[in-house]
Amino acid sequence: MGPSGSARPIGVFDSGIGGLSILKALRDELPQESFVYVADSGHAPYGERDDAHVIERTRVIARHLRAQHQVKLLVVACNTATAAAIQTIRSEHPDLPIVGVEPALKPALLSSQTRRIGVMATRSTLASEKFRMLLASLSSQAEFICQPCDGLAAAIEQDNAIKIEALCTEYTRAIGQFGTETGQVDSLVLGCTHYPFAHDTLQALLGPQVQLIDAGAPVARQTRRVLQAANMLTDSGTPAITLCATGSTQALQVAAQRWLSLGKSISLL
Repeated sequence: MGPSGSARPIGVFDSGIGGLSILKALRDELPQESFVYVADSGHAPYGERDDAHVIERTRVIARHLRAQHQVKLLVVACNTATAAAIQTIRSEHPDLPIVGVEPALKPALLSSQTRRIGVMATRSTLASEKFRMLLASLSSQAEFICQPCDGLAAAIEQDNAIKIEALCTEYTRAIGQFGTETGQVDSLVLGCTHYPFAHDTLQALLGPQVQLIDAGAPVARQTRRVLQAANMLTDSGTPAITLCATGSTQALQVAAQRWLSLGKSISLL
């Protein structure tokens, strides 16, 4: 029998290690909470697959997290899965609070002075109706230069530093000239949860004056608001982190140790 009430864990899932960037922000914002993280590495990458595949995997994992872990809230820590599948799982689980992610265009508007903002994301995220609607709602306030980044999430998943640097160089050059002068791009949205793990590489390429903006902190704050509204915040107990994967556990093990100092064993789904 699982935990009851507010002591139940929060479910977090992504196609691979990318959602660990969201989990890190969630732990910073909600240190008392327990989390179950699922990396769907056996069915990745999502960003280069069709919507039907992503929707089905999201449905399977949402059902698993409810049945096996009794999660009290689900964070879809994947831009591609949020865009493709969040409406479906919200309709299938009307009693479960669900928080998704979207490229952080709105936070970028707050920091940009030149009003030229780069957006790096997967091809499927940029092509989604959800993203197009977000972009259209903000297009009068700034110019957004959107760049699909084929292969970058996979390179980060493989921890291939040479390929990460080569792809970051290629894609930032395609966006244009970065800087703080008029006409330059002064803010870069990291529109895939994998991309914050290339933060240092991107910052070195673009210079310290360019703002790199990801969705971690906004998602964590929204999760807190949703839990507060439902009176489901945990205020006692010992928080636990459970890591699961559907495919190879190696990338998740290495990334969890490196980025979150989690040396825990990982269970296969």
